Amino acid sequence: MTFRFVAGLRSRPWFWLLAALLGTAAAYAPGISGSFLFDDFPNIVDNEGVHVTTWSVPALLNAALSSPSSEFKRPLASLSFAMNYLISGADPAAMKATNIVIHLLNGIAAFALLRLLSAGATREPRRRDEALAAMAAALWLVMPINVTAVLYVVQRMESLANLFVLLALLGYVAGRRDMLLRGRSIAVAATSIVLGSAFGLLCKETAILTPLYAAIIEVIVFRGQGHARQDGSVRTSRSVITFFLLVLVLPFIAGSIMVVPSLFTHATWAPRSFTMPERLLSECRIVVDYIAWTLLPTPPNLSFYHDDFIVSTGWLQPWTTLVSALALAALAMTAWLLRKRKPLVALGIALFFACHTLTATIIPLELIYEHRNYFSSLGLALALVTLARADDATGIQSPRRRATILGLAVLGAYYLGMTAFTATRWANPLSLAQELAIRAPDSPRAQYELGRTYVIASGYRPTSPFVQPAYAALEKAAALPRSSTLAEQALIFFAAKLHQPIKDAWWASMEAKLRTGPVSIEDESAIMSLATCALQQGCDLPFNKLLDVYQAALSHPAPHSRLLAAYADFAWSGLDDHTLGYAMIRLATEKEPAEPAYHVTTLRFALAMGDRKVADDQMARLRSLNVGGRLDATIAPLQKQIEAARAASAASSPASTR
Repeated sequence: MTFRFVAGLRSRPWFWLLAALLGTAAAYAPGISGSFLFDDFPNIVDNEGVHVTTWSVPALLNAALSSPSSEFKRPLASLSFAMNYLISGADPAAMKATNIVIHLLNGIAAFALLRLLSAGATREPRRRDEALAAMAAALWLVMPINVTAVLYVVQRMESLANLFVLLALLGYVAGRRDMLLRGRSIAVAATSIVLGSAFGLLCKETAILTPLYAAIIEVIVFRGQGHARQDGSVRTSRSVITFFLLVLVLPFIAGSIMVVPSLFTHATWAPRSFTMPERLLSECRIVVDYIAWTLLPTPPNLSFYHDDFIVSTGWLQPWTTLVSALALAALAMTAWLLRKRKPLVALGIALFFACHTLTATIIPLELIYEHRNYFSSLGLALALVTLARADDATGIQSPRRRATILGLAVLGAYYLGMTAFTATRWANPLSLAQELAIRAPDSPRAQYELGRTYVIASGYRPTSPFVQPAYAALEKAAALPRSSTLAEQALIFFAAKLHQPIKDAWWASMEAKLRTGPVSIEDESAIMSLATCALQQGCDLPFNKLLDVYQAALSHPAPHSRLLAAYADFAWSGLDDHTLGYAMIRLATEKEPAEPAYHVTTLRFALAMGDRKVADDQMARLRSLNVGGRLDATIAPLQKQIEAARAASAASSPASTR
């Protein structure tokens, strides 16, 4: 009896989904003990906004709007980091565990969505549909390309956004099926897309593609069908067409009018080392690489850092650019031809392409990131499993059927093994840095991170065995083509902390890179780190050298507000040039009026300069940004300073002495 129960359980797709969830959790578990990495620092570790200590509404609102990663702040993701901090403090293990739970929830949502999609528009899901959905969701859960979206804490922005995307699409598909099977209205489907997109956008901008995904599902699976007529024919649903006009077509037109013109300006592309045509050409190769990295991943390919990528400058420079473009065109044509005969294959391919319309086209983002495939890899998993299973017309006991299942099981085991191995390397900072440096020997970021990790491991002890490896790794990183100034900054900082000689060559290399540009966010962070070390941490650094690197960075047109604000602080506190510092911070504030920190600094400098009019103006702007009282704790002491300045001015005026 027990044997029959277990055998029956194993024949059910839900059992295999549960096994996949448990296997995924076990594979990722070693990575929980790892540390923060790369963009985790500005968004979480160094972001005081998410370091909340109370459950008060102002504190949580301030946390939600504290992300430096985007103009849109990604408030829901930032709020989740703050809640992690409230519960467990600055513990990366708790944050990584939260990410794993989100990934597992995404796996369940993916299964539920694919289960309905496999059933099509007009029938209830069968055991075969559930099996296909379970296989595709299981493969996706353990795909190694998604490791960075799970163990890289800050990419909770990506995984959490996609949870809302998947739930939105699940609601849309369920709502559309109700329209066709039960004569319901479009209300459920429409509400699901609108709410899911809204919540997803609060996590990351990639959720803006949700209506596009729904439109693709509509075209391939539902084909615009409405209620059946009495004669058996099916009419096109006007409500569906109207819905997509409102949530997809009109927003796309409006967004294009507002955004596209700015993409053709020099200032937009100045911070990048490539032009728009070069980006489009390069992305042809990158998207083909994404397919290979998703379906047949190897450790050297999934190296986290891809800043050693050679940009395409023409269709034949390198020649793989043209080949990749033709391959993508052929894949798109294949999807089109299969849309009726094998709709799920076409759907998977189309969703893959749709996912990359935002990050692989004309928006001037960095070229490559593995986490950008978090949703698109689900499309490839769906297409692969559907192709492998074929039509199953020969029955469950056929040799072809068994071979297919065995092949997918072997592939899944390979994915699981590679994911588990990678997670073990994420288990501590040193093993991860060493692994990534091996996987990407020509990546400046990988070599810099290895050197930085050695620096931390040294404890800044001159006798530590990690001192020389740190210098070696950082000098290698500094010498690599297309490297930022982070390596030079780390070399200077490390030598200063150890009270060892600082090479003039490091300063010269840093200045040369900044003058030739473009100046990246990493470069800005490098300069600011050295200035902070000199001004606040007692590093014996020559101010004339710091001034040289600041001026080199500022020699380019339209410097970022962040750099201007940092230079203002250096001029004020380091050079004792209050006039220059005041001018720079006011410029930074004008360039980015939505950033409260710049208004705070401008206000303080204005009070010190006796400019009460500007101080009052900055206070007014701070109050306008004080949504939900999130800036109350900042505004209160500043208001007291303003009142004290007024009282002092009144006391010293001639009228007060009469």
